[in-house]
Amino acid sequence: MAELVLTAATPHNPLLWRVLTDPPPDDLRGVAANFARIRAALEAAAVDVIVVIGTDHIRQFYSDNNPAFVIGLADDYHGTFENEVRTFGLPYREVRGHRALAEAIAGRELLTGPIDFAVSHEWRLDHSFVLPLLYLTPEFDVPIVPIHVNGVLPPLPGADRYVALGEQVRDGIARWDSGARVALLTSGHMATEIGGPRQFLGGASSDPEFDAEAVGWMRDGDLAAAVAGATYERVTCAGNMTYQYVNVLAALAAVDGRPADLAEATPSRFAPSPFFLWTEP
Repeated sequence: MAELVLTAATPHNPLLWRVLTDPPPDDLRGVAANFARIRAALEAAAVDVIVVIGTDHIRQFYSDNNPAFVIGLADDYHGTFENEVRTFGLPYREVRGHRALAEAIAGRELLTGPIDFAVSHEWRLDHSFVLPLLYLTPEFDVPIVPIHVNGVLPPLPGADRYVALGEQVRDGIARWDSGARVALLTSGHMATEIGGPRQFLGGASSDPEFDAEAVGWMRDGDLAAAVAGATYERVTCAGNMTYQYVNVLAALAAVDGRPADLAEATPSRFAPSPFFLWTEP
């Protein structure tokens, strides 16, 4: 069977692309170092395929049809969108898919797991998928299985549903009849507000108390506390984009609540950035 050998979470803030240069500016050195650390861990783990959990930002999945969970069954994916190219300078990329693993996770003929996935055979990936890969696999030479979780348009999945997602991804990898080495990558935010009065407060968090708690859940491997703390009211109170943090609960569930090797809300000029990493036990 296949093996989950690495699990990680990174930011997907598209504003990073124009400013995270080499060498990085002083206020982004920590962000650059943590992307580099996770990239090195991926390379050392000799990963064959990456499951990427992200949140489409009302581009591929809009108000007329925005399922809670979508998994990609395509052989290839295109990213990103024209407005993200214009606004953020993000480059276009072609990304290889991995249908066999996607079917092992979602089910080939019947939906038998706790998550009833919608499936997509044609998918254009936005920055929540493309931005992390630009830093972690810049050659785009590792195929992916993209999973969209609706973290934007209510009703949103509750924290317990993210746990179920992580468990289904883990179990699907274990069921897959393959010797492949698989990584799970989630992307999102710490406490972040866009367009509101707490936007980019000189790099300060819109809710430092939430960030401290949220990092602690991953550092301690406390899945129960993470579920209890990541309520809709608490997370959205921390900032209007903060619900995408909850993606990382799927990562913590996939590793059975094991404490992270890296757990940090890394300072940046925009808002603290999530970096979490679990390597092989």
